Amino acid sequence: MKVLMLTDKLLTGGAESYFCKLENSLKHPKLQVYTAAAPGEMFNKLKRKGNYAQISRKNHLNNLLKITRIVVKQKIDLIHANSLKMALIAIFIKKTIRKNIKIVYTKHSLTLLDSKASLFSFLMNKYVDRIIAVSQFEKDRLVSLGVKQQKIEVIYNGVDLKQFHFYEKETEDQFNIGILARLSEEKNHQLFIEIANKLKEIPSVKFHIAGDGPESDRISNMISTLGLTHKVSMLGNVDQPESFIKGMDLLLLTSHLEVFPMVILEAMAVGTPVISINRGGIKEAILDGETGFLITDHSVDDFSSQIMSMHSDSEKTKKIVQAARRKVENEFSDNKMIDRTLSEYLKCM
Repeated sequence: MKVLMLTDKLLTGGAESYFCKLENSLKHPKLQVYTAAAPGEMFNKLKRKGNYAQISRKNHLNNLLKITRIVVKQKIDLIHANSLKMALIAIFIKKTIRKNIKIVYTKHSLTLLDSKASLFSFLMNKYVDRIIAVSQFEKDRLVSLGVKQQKIEVIYNGVDLKQFHFYEKETEDQFNIGILARLSEEKNHQLFIEIANKLKEIPSVKFHIAGDGPESDRISNMISTLGLTHKVSMLGNVDQPESFIKGMDLLLLTSHLEVFPMVILEAMAVGTPVISINRGGIKEAILDGETGFLITDHSVDDFSSQIMSMHSDSEKTKKIVQAARRKVENEFSDNKMIDRTLSEYLKCM
């Protein structure tokens, strides 16, 4: 079985991390894995670089032609698409070049076609053999759009428990609160900064932003305008996310939209407690008050109140992080994700 894994780019992100884990670890006596993606810093994480083909971030016609050539030359049996764009390329190839090729699509995020339910469900039902949803929430939403339930399997993102090992935090004078996310509008860094502004009079609390993206200048200006340059640091891209997460006493997630963010599981794995907005499938990992805390609305006051509660109650926080680690070990290991993904491949053949 020859599998071609496709993703848009190899920039740091949850979907890209998933792509690299599968490329690194998918093994079967009759499996040969090829990959294609636009370049990015995560290229260095690929192990089978000889089977990698670089495509463009913008020239979609060239990408279609290049991917088609790979499919024909290597006699690819199955395409695993990790974005809607790649799924559409796979569908075109199936419709015009190789009608017997199988398609697996992992849906990591909301897409433009979600708002056109009839078209989206038609394409999925007619051409895609298996769909991997990264949360039960996303599976339910796909079914509500008209996608056949029997095509969909929930496979949670997996954490490398050796890389993200549990870290017992020592009590420090400074209480570090972080956010690790692309600097884009949907991640809602504005709320993070407003929380920092609310708590600016508490000298022990510091805020740290890891990541880069199109909102970088606006976020920097907001920090300066509010006079928070002493309170909030912008670190840019971090090469070792586990080190950043371990260094935080608390991680926040403030997004407007989420499906099932990888950073939540990584924080739970290393022992960093999480306060998150309750969106998408996050509640399938964070059980409010047991493995972390969920906030219903994008409320500065609600986030700030919970932060101060955790800051002052170290015993409660310790119980939370231990329960969170156990949940990751039981339900969200990368070994489980890889085995179940391979099973989806085999179902197609």
